[in-house]
Amino acid sequence: MKKVYMDNAAATRLLPEAREAMLPFLGDDYGNPSSLHEWGDAAREALDAARDQVAGLINADPEEIYFTSGGTESNNFAVKGMALMQRAKGRHVVVSALEHFSVLQAAETLKKLDFEVTEVPVDKNGVVDPADVKKAIRPDTVLVSIMHANGEIGTIEPIKEIAAVTKAAKVPFHTDAVATAGTIPVDVKDLGVDALSLAGMNFYGPKGTGALYVKKGTRIMTLLDGGIQEGGRRGGTENVAGIAGMGVAAEIAKRDMAARIKQVTPLRDKLLKELPPAVTHMVVTGPTGKGRLPGHASFCTEFIEGEAQLMLMSSKGIAVSSGSACTSKALKASHVLLAIGLSHEIAQGSILFTMGLDNTAEDIDYIVETMPPIVERLRQMSPLYAKFQKSGKGGA
Repeated sequence: MKKVYMDNAAATRLLPEAREAMLPFLGDDYGNPSSLHEWGDAAREALDAARDQVAGLINADPEEIYFTSGGTESNNFAVKGMALMQRAKGRHVVVSALEHFSVLQAAETLKKLDFEVTEVPVDKNGVVDPADVKKAIRPDTVLVSIMHANGEIGTIEPIKEIAAVTKAAKVPFHTDAVATAGTIPVDVKDLGVDALSLAGMNFYGPKGTGALYVKKGTRIMTLLDGGIQEGGRRGGTENVAGIAGMGVAAEIAKRDMAARIKQVTPLRDKLLKELPPAVTHMVVTGPTGKGRLPGHASFCTEFIEGEAQLMLMSSKGIAVSSGSACTSKALKASHVLLAIGLSHEIAQGSILFTMGLDNTAEDIDYIVETMPPIVERLRQMSPLYAKFQKSGKGGA
């Protein structure tokens, strides 16, 4: 059976070079980087090298990089840490309706601490209008957090324009760049953000690794107390092996980014063009072309559920997802799809293809060939489809 992996938004394969960089710290170089004796030297040097490499990926200064356990921790660190540090100034936070749950739920936690949260709407393609951000900002606003791109529908947001709005209002600005860092060019100085989250597993580094960029002078509260690690801003012994692997993956991502984009963009365009005509009543979610992540294609298939599609496609050797990996088992409509105006019924049929280094045009052909019979099989068991056929009405 042919095997096609198109769930790279959930996890990418570990690069051999990243694995090699990790191995010494899983063996003989086991010292703690905080130790002052020679056993700690190799670990400490590995952290310094990785900090340089991750900083280089996003054009930051190494001392502005704080290692975390991944995107979720980075987002929590930014949203809670930046807001709480400024609670004497105000207790109002602005986010978008598309944010990852690690941002939205962090904001919900702030509500329990007497903060107010405003959700900025998006258009049908999931784009945040900077004018809406400007409208949402109040004198007591202490943080704006808008993601750089949405991992479910591929929308790249106008972060530079939003940053201009927040700067004029003198409000700190955080962006969740988990979907973009290592995938498309990300330059924190050009974007103008005060904080930015990233995760190693999204650019062929190890799982459980991430970082938060915090611009010099930005105030942020420590969330993990108990140690002097990471400049005193994140207590706990660092994951040296994982960080070393992430650093190498970041360096390679920067070097190979243009080639990777050139490889996956035609695959994305081919799938966006060929799959909807092959599967009737299918909706493309998110923008097409320039405003979309290069290796990302997402759809909603009407009258069936995304989870059923996933299982049957998996039986044919095709690995895909039905949205964010953090919500794929929720069995409910995605808040992202509802935010762009889709009904619950259509949103239930979401399916997401994220392409990577190992994918080819033949993979796309296999998907276009394999998916229509699967959809037809599921629709024959769908009461919604039976009602549609009987009425002669429907469509997306």
